[in-house]
Amino acid sequence: MRKTRVVLFGASGTMGHEVFKELWKQRDRIELVLLLLPAPREKKLFARYEKLAGIHSVSGRGVVQGNGLKIVWGDAANYSDVAETVRGADWVLNAMAVISPAADYYPEKARAVNTVAVQHIVDAIESEPEGAARIRLVHTSTVAATGDRPPPIHWGRVGDPLKPSIFDYYAVTKIAGERIVLESRIQHWAVLRMTFIMPVNFSALMRLRDPIMFHMPINAYMENISASDAGYGMANALNIPLESGFWRKVYNMGGGPGMRLTAADYQNLAVQLLGLSGIQAVSERRWFALRNFHMQYYLDSAETNANLQYWRDDMETYRQKLLESMPPLMKLIRNASLTVKGIRQLVEKQVYAALKHLASTHRNGPLHWYLQRNDARVTAFYKDYEAYASIPDWGIDMPAAHPSEPAFILDHGYDETKPELDLTDLQQAANFRGGSCLSTAWNGDWQANITWRCARGHEFRAKTYTILKAGHWCPECAAPPWNYDEEARLNPFFAQVWYPNHEPGEENFYSAECVMDIAAADKDR
Repeated sequence: MRKTRVVLFGASGTMGHEVFKELWKQRDRIELVLLLLPAPREKKLFARYEKLAGIHSVSGRGVVQGNGLKIVWGDAANYSDVAETVRGADWVLNAMAVISPAADYYPEKARAVNTVAVQHIVDAIESEPEGAARIRLVHTSTVAATGDRPPPIHWGRVGDPLKPSIFDYYAVTKIAGERIVLESRIQHWAVLRMTFIMPVNFSALMRLRDPIMFHMPINAYMENISASDAGYGMANALNIPLESGFWRKVYNMGGGPGMRLTAADYQNLAVQLLGLSGIQAVSERRWFALRNFHMQYYLDSAETNANLQYWRDDMETYRQKLLESMPPLMKLIRNASLTVKGIRQLVEKQVYAALKHLASTHRNGPLHWYLQRNDARVTAFYKDYEAYASIPDWGIDMPAAHPSEPAFILDHGYDETKPELDLTDLQQAANFRGGSCLSTAWNGDWQANITWRCARGHEFRAKTYTILKAGHWCPECAAPPWNYDEEARLNPFFAQVWYPNHEPGEENFYSAECVMDIAAADKDR
């Protein structure tokens, strides 16, 4: 009996490796195909699995296979490597991404993986015999697509406006990749907009240290997910029947009620794992941005879980996993800090100095932007220098945190209670976006291409689902560049997510090249 052939992209990543481990358990019923970079880290990581499969390793590029495992050692930016990987596939799972902050430091690399490679995957699927009809694609997108969602709009759902934060090259490249999937001819696809995926290993979490930690406002609302639950859920997509209503939809994939907390709470978790008092003891409040990041609570993550059955961890079980994986030396420091006040204060002083150095000397650090008068970054993340300077100390006028407050649900521009829509609903939705629907007929097919026009006069074709259900709009107006102050004046749909923390009088424009001010900043350390 022929086994199901499952292709996985991104098997060496935080989430992708968890997907791989789940699929590896199913070798009795699937053939597993991977595309991996022929780099030292990947070679080392998968040497064990090659050996278990009886594969003779190669030193560089090439194709190796045996006992239900095939590895294409290549590059997803190369179409021929992708086509070789997808050949004969029944399923394609794409967990591949260049994420922030690496995406910010190397934007062209992010575009190559997050956008160009996605086009390669879609083209390869559609080029297979009956590929568009036969092959199922599960693709990962990101919560960063919707940008910052401060109170009272901190509850989000699929279909809300897309608003990649200024400078967020990861978000814009993932949005472009997502749209490629939505607009493809593939008949069985699903897009999972992943929230922050938290490593379940302490050392892996500590390796995430970067000044991007200061980009998230302390009152941001987060519905996180553990890497193990994320991988488990994506692997569970293999259980979804072909005839299920799961397909051709976008999903928000968060960890559910047990994974909801504020950014300040999350920062405290990371610091308190070391036995320290909390984030207030090791940082200055003004180092943390006031706006222009992302994260939210999800109104609709329960729907995703109903399909993929992945809610296992909550913040307490996640915390226990981190403690269990903590190296012995770190456990010693933690225990000493918890029991001896003087040691705790000494460690807090050292951590404070390290974080201040990160915030003040790194080109991606908010304190560095303030000191060096980086106008673009300061206006994007704080509004102006006065707003930065006026941030009080910890404990003074702290933002209210009421996670249980009723959700403020954004208007999507049409009557969502109607069992069936008609052309007038599409016209209403387009008008709410500051534009118009130019098509004169619609048969109710959500996958039908419709002609639209935005407020700036750009005409474009897009599926009804892409616009009304997934939150996309004019591809020509999509960032970069970031011209959100003008967009909010033209587009009431977008204005809902802009004015909660921006003023109508602001006049900012950020060019596509603005991201280059921190290019390769990780090399400055």
